[in-house]
Amino acid sequence: MKNVKIGFLPLYVKLYDDGSPGVRPRINAFADRIAGLFSAKPGVELIRGDICRLHGEFAAAMAQFEREGADCVVTLHLAYSPSLESEKVLKNTKLPIIILDTTPTYDFTDNEEPSIMYNHGIHGVQDMCNLLVRNRKQFFLEAGHFEKSDVLDRVVARARGVRAATELSRSKVGRIGGEFAGMGDFCLKKEEYDRLGIQTTEMTPEEAKTFFADVTDEEIDAQIADDEKRYEIDADIDPVLRRESVRGDLAVRAWIEERGLTAFTANFLGIKRAFGIGGMPFAEAERAMERGVGYAGEGDLLTTALVGALMGVCPETTFAEMFCPDWKNNLIFISHMGEMNTALAAEKPRYMAKPMAYSDIDTAWLCGTYRAGTATLMDLAPLGDGKFRVITSRVEMKVPDCEKYRKDTICGWFAPAGDVGDFLRDYSLLGGTHHLALMYGDQRSLAETFAAVRGFEYFEIPSEKGGSNRD
Repeated sequence: MKNVKIGFLPLYVKLYDDGSPGVRPRINAFADRIAGLFSAKPGVELIRGDICRLHGEFAAAMAQFEREGADCVVTLHLAYSPSLESEKVLKNTKLPIIILDTTPTYDFTDNEEPSIMYNHGIHGVQDMCNLLVRNRKQFFLEAGHFEKSDVLDRVVARARGVRAATELSRSKVGRIGGEFAGMGDFCLKKEEYDRLGIQTTEMTPEEAKTFFADVTDEEIDAQIADDEKRYEIDADIDPVLRRESVRGDLAVRAWIEERGLTAFTANFLGIKRAFGIGGMPFAEAERAMERGVGYAGEGDLLTTALVGALMGVCPETTFAEMFCPDWKNNLIFISHMGEMNTALAAEKPRYMAKPMAYSDIDTAWLCGTYRAGTATLMDLAPLGDGKFRVITSRVEMKVPDCEKYRKDTICGWFAPAGDVGDFLRDYSLLGGTHHLALMYGDQRSLAETFAAVRGFEYFEIPSEKGGSNRD
């Protein structure tokens, strides 16, 4: 997981320093407390700005954030802060703004503890937000007590959504085997990928043969030894098939590393013996997702880039497809031909031979069942005319008592938030594609932020109101 770099911007007012300087030590301590809590979050790198009161101080802090590569700015009102001091700086920065609306005191009816001086930052937030709205400046806001709610986690989720949106525009995606003929829902023209910032490359048969030939026996032995530690190896797998599959997997890995790819996709129909890479690299697709390299099947460059961007901030992400409805139990079965993020399996993944009815060369793969838990579906659906829609839904992954598919198939089941029929109707009416990403945890805020930053439409199934201002 890549660190999200947050520019931390505490706001205050010079008036209080002039008239009530004794207040400042406690104000400083609260800013330090919030900064420390953010810094302790996994995958967060905090860039501390000085407490700002005047325009010049805000300008210096923003220049620091931009110079040090912040992904976003998180503001904290330590008291009231006159909005005109920060207006121009916040209006002109290209960094997304996330407002943390919190105060030190939890119980303001307590006769001993409350102090107006230390707990009135909310009307500074209101002053500033009015100007942001008037300036048509996009921002996000999360409110709640910093200790008694999950508000800091919600802010971090927003920051990760910002980072994922940035990662999409830095995507370098490779494809093996070309497009899947006739599969159109995620198919885009080159100029559309260019506008999204997604760089694409194709592996040629000449490259495949070169990378395949360069893999050494020692590298194959090392990969087999590593697989023995991490997976359940099928006793019946042919050793020759296994070594050739691993050789092809390592050739793909070398190609990914040499090209500096963030994600790759493979079309099994285009990978025949003559192509030169060995069989379809199912196992390497699965290992790659474990390492945080994005993947989607059938030559799908768009979903591949999406999965790669999400993995940068949410490692528990996988490529997935909805395969079959279970009307009786209100579940949807997810699977694929031979690709999953095996780090998400409920048990030790099984490594076994994979006969290929659609190719002239067999291969090996890993299979398993997705573990139970809360998860979020996320789809990036093309709408035409350069427009896109992000579709999300919070679901519950289940592991039902079903042995038929669990031993030799990639499988998972999720319960939607509502009726299966309603979910499927809404998903397709919104234009959802048959390839999508699945992230463990409730990642809807991340997804909503991702969409807002990129200017994509955003829909949740069932519909829920987001927490951003997108004017």
